[in-house]
Amino acid sequence: MNTTPDRLHRPVLVLNASYEPINICAARRALVLVLKGVALTEEHTPGIFHAQRAAVPMPSVIRLLEYRRIPHQTRALSRKNIMMRDRYTCQYCHKVFNSADLTLDHVIPRSRSGETTWENLVACCHSCNNRKGNRTPEEAGMRLLHQPRPFNLHTGRHLMRLLAKSDEQWKKYLFY
Repeated sequence: MNTTPDRLHRPVLVLNASYEPINICAARRALVLVLKGVALTEEHTPGIFHAQRAAVPMPSVIRLLEYRRIPHQTRALSRKNIMMRDRYTCQYCHKVFNSADLTLDHVIPRSRSGETTWENLVACCHSCNNRKGNRTPEEAGMRLLHQPRPFNLHTGRHLMRLLAKSDEQWKKYLFY
């Protein structure tokens, strides 16, 4: 079975050497960690990744071989992290989209001194973004699904639990 590019973007749960869930990465990154000998595959998904000299089962859960101390850190403010925080859902019409069909919206427009911060950026579809224009949600008669907040440890764990609903193999590692 050949690996399609979409399969390389599939989320993979990353466990510390202690089996503590610490991150989610793309299957491509997980394969690199396994091939470099930094991690072991704990759970597989159907399918094989064919490299020039090897065929490797596609990982669903990987575990780092050496324990990594994970410092308490805040996530970088990025388009990807805003999309993940908002679960790829337009915060105005509440529909789920692919990342390419979403844009970032400044709740308080930049032209009105709105800052580029976690608390002022939301995922938004192009249609709602055009409808809102250079106005606040109240002025445009639109309501936010959720008040935007920074991505924190709780948000990250919640995201892992949500993704676990679509991957039964993750559930036994997400017991908190």
